[in-house]
Amino acid sequence: MFDEQELAEISQQRESWEAETLDPSLERGERKERFATVSNHEVDRLYTPEDIADLEFDEDLGFPGEPPYTRGPYPTMYRGRTWTMRQFAGFGTAEETNERFHYLIDEGQTGLSTAFDMPSLMGIDSDHPMSEGEVGKEGVAVDTLRDMEILFDGIDIDDVSTSFTINPSAAVIYAMYIALADQQGVPRDEVRGTLQNDMLKEFIAQKEWVIPPEPSLEIVTDTIEFAVEETPKFHPVSISGYHIREAGSTAAQEAAFTLADGFAYVEDCLERGLDVDEFGPLLSFFFNSHNSIFEEIAKFRASRRVYARLMEEWYGADEPESKRMKFHTQTAGQSLTAQQPLNNIVRVTIQALAGVFGGTQSLHTNSFDEALALPSEKAVRVALRTQQIIAEESGAADIVDPMGGSFAIEKLTNEMEAEIMDYLEEIKAMGDGSIRDGVLEGINQGYYHREIQEASYEYQQRVERGEEVVVGVNEYTIEEDTSPELLHVDETTRDRQLERLEQVKADRDDAAVDATLEALSDAIERDENVMPYIVDAVKAYATMGEIMQVFEDHHGAYREEISPV
Repeated sequence: MFDEQELAEISQQRESWEAETLDPSLERGERKERFATVSNHEVDRLYTPEDIADLEFDEDLGFPGEPPYTRGPYPTMYRGRTWTMRQFAGFGTAEETNERFHYLIDEGQTGLSTAFDMPSLMGIDSDHPMSEGEVGKEGVAVDTLRDMEILFDGIDIDDVSTSFTINPSAAVIYAMYIALADQQGVPRDEVRGTLQNDMLKEFIAQKEWVIPPEPSLEIVTDTIEFAVEETPKFHPVSISGYHIREAGSTAAQEAAFTLADGFAYVEDCLERGLDVDEFGPLLSFFFNSHNSIFEEIAKFRASRRVYARLMEEWYGADEPESKRMKFHTQTAGQSLTAQQPLNNIVRVTIQALAGVFGGTQSLHTNSFDEALALPSEKAVRVALRTQQIIAEESGAADIVDPMGGSFAIEKLTNEMEAEIMDYLEEIKAMGDGSIRDGVLEGINQGYYHREIQEASYEYQQRVERGEEVVVGVNEYTIEEDTSPELLHVDETTRDRQLERLEQVKADRDDAAVDATLEALSDAIERDENVMPYIVDAVKAYATMGEIMQVFEDHHGAYREEISPV
């Protein structure tokens, strides 16, 4: 971008500035000896064109909406429309979460995002002994299609895009949503939304699973294949770095491990015989946004660039939609503090700005009280208003890629890209040239756990030594009680949920349920795509636990095994 003569002149000017202006100032010292990001990536005092001397505008930057998409996946970005404001919601029974959905829609939310309780996440019913004490506690309880019907009562699903944060039992929730669309008369090819459904990430970080990695991967591929044929506007998987970061990874590890998982799904779909330009546009991603605003922006931009290039070079993607990375962002739950919880509003604002400057397609802003309990309505409203103020008042949404061309941002983006590629090549080598096999081998070897644990330990050591300041925790502490008013789940939730489940079982046709479950079992035996059979089962009001038990019977129970170390 600069010729050699210009760079030489800039270098001379910098040397003169350092000698005449900087050095006298440094006699008074700086705030600390070393400046680094949350990921402990050291940052320089100043960046100039010298730092991006090798940057090629067309190859590395280009224009928004064109490869390599560094500057954004769409040409007008938020000048066309703002990102989807998708606040995570779910607690208690379907009735209570339905009320929260309507509240958020009335407050201006533009997309729904569903949190499920632990029994639903783990594919067991509310009346299972392991569910006691967990029903409705950290999300909504969903046992059968009846719960889904109540959850979306009064909501036309052809008018809203809905995200479902669920993994081991994701295929069942997907089937329920399809069944609901059929009930409402919504054509399947008009159903919009996103299913998290990222099982590889579970074995790497979040650690919620029911059956082993290989058959879990097969079910994910079944949902992708089914979506291509039946619900082409629905994203059947949201490849998730969020939980990898929450487990303690660095920004580069989050990006690299997430991309590796994404490419593993691509390879499995290709082996299935699917066309990359048919399923590629349905893949979506989910990232964390932490406190180091410039590092996060660089992470988002570098991830888009790497994805676009490798989808073409490694997997032969031709269509722009197959190379255009689209992602949801959630602010960093791990960064929230129980101490002085109102400080979290500022943290969330910074993290949300990083997501916007980085070009996210949808955004969840955490509530300030989430380090203490489920978010209250007041806290949820503040979180949503944070997004609305950024969109409507700050000007952050008015310029496409406003950070593009910044010497610092471009240098950090290049460094992030290089670190991501190093990890991807290492994972590929573990799989003898296959990212998919490398991811599975890394899970079996405990590679990801070690990498993340080391990064997490190193960060906590810096906090303990005071090198990393956490306001209100290791600096600027106060004595007074600043606990906010908390939301508590009604203690009768489990009783009400069990009553509904018992009624569904009493009303349904047990013979029809048994027939659909047997058909699902036969499909697994024949190695067929399981999605049509799961849809039939949920329409017969088979329960979540009954359906998932069929998979356990075939693949072996894995939920109680100790995770690899």
